Amino acid sequence: MSTNENTPENAANMSTETPRPEARKPRGFQDKRAHLIAAERHLVDKVTQVYAQWGFEGLDTGPFEYVDALGKFLPDTDRPNEGVFALEDDDDQWMALRYDHTAPLARFVAENWNNIPKPFRRYSAGPVYRNEKPGPFRFREFIQCDADAVGAAGPAADAEMIAIASEAMQACGAQVGDYAIRVNTRQLLDGVMQAADVKDPNKRLIVLRALDKMDRLGAEGVSELLGGGRKDESGDFTEGAGLNSASIETLLQFAQAGRDTRSETLNALAAIANQNAVGTQGLEDLSAIHDILNGLGVTDQMATFDPAIVRGLEYYTGPVFEAELLKEFKDEKGRLMRFGSVGGGGRYDDLIARFTGELVPATGFSVGISRLAAVLAAEDEGEQKADGPVVVLALQREHMADYCSIAAQLRAIGVKAEVYLGTSGMKAQMKYANRRNAPAVVIVGNQERESGKVTVKDLVAGAKAAADITDNAEWREARPGQFEATREDFAAKIKAVVEANNA
Repeated sequence: MSTNENTPENAANMSTETPRPEARKPRGFQDKRAHLIAAERHLVDKVTQVYAQWGFEGLDTGPFEYVDALGKFLPDTDRPNEGVFALEDDDDQWMALRYDHTAPLARFVAENWNNIPKPFRRYSAGPVYRNEKPGPFRFREFIQCDADAVGAAGPAADAEMIAIASEAMQACGAQVGDYAIRVNTRQLLDGVMQAADVKDPNKRLIVLRALDKMDRLGAEGVSELLGGGRKDESGDFTEGAGLNSASIETLLQFAQAGRDTRSETLNALAAIANQNAVGTQGLEDLSAIHDILNGLGVTDQMATFDPAIVRGLEYYTGPVFEAELLKEFKDEKGRLMRFGSVGGGGRYDDLIARFTGELVPATGFSVGISRLAAVLAAEDEGEQKADGPVVVLALQREHMADYCSIAAQLRAIGVKAEVYLGTSGMKAQMKYANRRNAPAVVIVGNQERESGKVTVKDLVAGAKAAADITDNAEWREARPGQFEATREDFAAKIKAVVEANNA
């Protein structure tokens, strides 16, 4: 016999010798089950409805862009691999998965300048990819939902974006007081950096990124990043800007100038940032935005001025804003945490100039859909929802055609339904229905078949009623949540159960 013959013994030996890969999910990526997928779709629908109501049109640019078109934040290297996921095309051009929706928009506008209305108001929703260190609610792939106005200059366009951001947060279910849109302007930052004698472009970028971490690290952590550097809890060291103590104090004083109302913050900033023409222009822009927000009905509780808001991306040139959820929750270790930022945006007047050589005013806002959906899922973690399909139990395999017909009748009237297709008995099938978050199960055995009826178990009502029953005999007698229905009316009755459970 040949040693290469494919015998059962040889196959068994090969299976033991072949190394098996470890089943593991890449860091920063999610495995999304039905409830999270549905939550993301719901949020995208709600936010895009707001954008459309304000006159924005949809646009999808696809996931890949050439690296040189993606933005100034990319490293100047032969092989771009920092911040983005890149690959080399067969024509030796590097392309990368989009980092956000704004850089692809800039490319689209430059490419189609003569064929689009100006200002061009578009919204976009879809996944973006960042090759960054992941963390809690910080993913490497996530869905963003953006609105941008290209060709719109002046404080009115920025104030409109802030108002849209507030409306989008409410559309996602946040009440006034549960969120805040925090606003700042890069002119103020530039003016203060002039006053702090920060001139080197590399140091300026480090300063921007450091100030952007004020909410997470506090004044002490930001001071370290502005100075010699900071080591985080994992031991990773982040190089600092190397500023002297006087410059650090000037920047921290500015970042901590926020007050309870926009008017009070403007007054506090006037004493700090009004030291040069750039800072003065920033104050004038914020004052104009404040007046327009009042006209739009956006209160101090909805949108506030916060000098610590920076937005880390380098292409912002004017006002910047960040949407923050203020609700607190406990993590898996019982620690009290705040959700933090779930969206942001700002003005980026020079992004399109990389393609055309001409400055084109633009402003936009983005909701982090994946982060917001994960946040809401964490908030609702303890709340069990019976939003799965009705499960038709398969107790007699010879009657599968009948079980399939029952499920089809339910689906025909808009009820999610499936037949159990496993090989287990009734107890395991009921356990399966519970794991599927089924609102009800349908049972047809010999007794039901002889009487021409079906038995329906309302799992939600049954669980609530069973909680008040302590005696097994009483439970068996009461059969909480269980009822019979005829073959003619069972579908309508089950639909009523499903609607009641999901009301």
